[in-house]
Amino acid sequence: MHVPDGFINAPVSAATAVVAAGAVAVSLRGARRELGGERAAPLAGLVAAFIFAVQMLNFPVAGGTSGHLLGGALAAILVGPWAGVLCVSVVLLTQAILFADGGLTALGVNITCMAIVTTAVAYTLFRGLVKVLPRTRRSVTAASFVAALVSVPASALAFTLIYAIGGTTDVAIGRVATAMVGVHLLIGLGEAVITAMTVSAVLAVRPDLVYGARGLERRLQLRVDGALVDAPAAGPEAEPRRAPTAARSPRRVWIGGLVTSLVLAGFVSFYASADPDGLERVATDHGIDKKAEEHDAAGSPLADYGVKDVDDARISGGLAGVIGVGVTVVAGTGVFWVVRRRRAGEEADATSPANTNTDTSA
Repeated sequence: MHVPDGFINAPVSAATAVVAAGAVAVSLRGARRELGGERAAPLAGLVAAFIFAVQMLNFPVAGGTSGHLLGGALAAILVGPWAGVLCVSVVLLTQAILFADGGLTALGVNITCMAIVTTAVAYTLFRGLVKVLPRTRRSVTAASFVAALVSVPASALAFTLIYAIGGTTDVAIGRVATAMVGVHLLIGLGEAVITAMTVSAVLAVRPDLVYGARGLERRLQLRVDGALVDAPAAGPEAEPRRAPTAARSPRRVWIGGLVTSLVLAGFVSFYASADPDGLERVATDHGIDKKAEEHDAAGSPLADYGVKDVDDARISGGLAGVIGVGVTVVAGTGVFWVVRRRRAGEEADATSPANTNTDTSA
């Protein structure tokens, strides 16, 4: 659903760029609270790399149309909504600059629709569901499914509203809205399956690494004089013979996730659907693409997810995918490392003797 240059006029593109920049700035501050642990930055960078890899896997939906993961719901549930906005923004920036995917002038539109709207809608719905559902891992997975499903047509509707304000062609917005929401409901089913499966897999191995599942553990209850009371110990899934999950290194999860991302982008992506995605199909069918412009980075050595001068399509696409995963994980980890370091610095300043009230008067 990457919007190319030329779909939206300059004033509205500039306005969405301001909105996107403001949201990213706010997210940088909000992510400081979410990235509490020292190992959170590499994990958030891994989430960005995983989203990049899975976005290369277009899956068929209907009528010669394909779809791919947007990733906002997945990122918000795994690392938090503020960090989720940053994860998807890093992916979109990497794709626009290196792979000529999503226009540079349309970057604000893409961040608004694919990063801000998806994470905001998905996480709001997710939190609402986990509050009313039983406090179990299955409920977290089910809430992830529903949140991801709704986030995709919400993103499509956001694009339609932006196009209604600043579209460069005269089209029937009602028809565009119906087509966009309809096809993205189908794409949302794929998004929901991928998101739920990923969240479930992480919950099964390291539930403490899922931001959206924090605080959902049930306290162990004991029957005292016929009544159930909370026990002071940890929940029923505690394993006394093993170190607490929060104390165990997430290195295996990080390595496993990185290897999975590399395999998906470097090998599985070759078998992805070549059909146009939902936005491309709607744009072609309704004349939105009449004023589409060539990407400013069309001459990039990695444009269109292939390595320039490598003739074998399988090798070219695989190398581009591997490079993309590497760049995204490094860029994402770097961003989150800076965020984490700034939080640590603020905490140190807040607890320094100079900022502590040491009134010793008698």
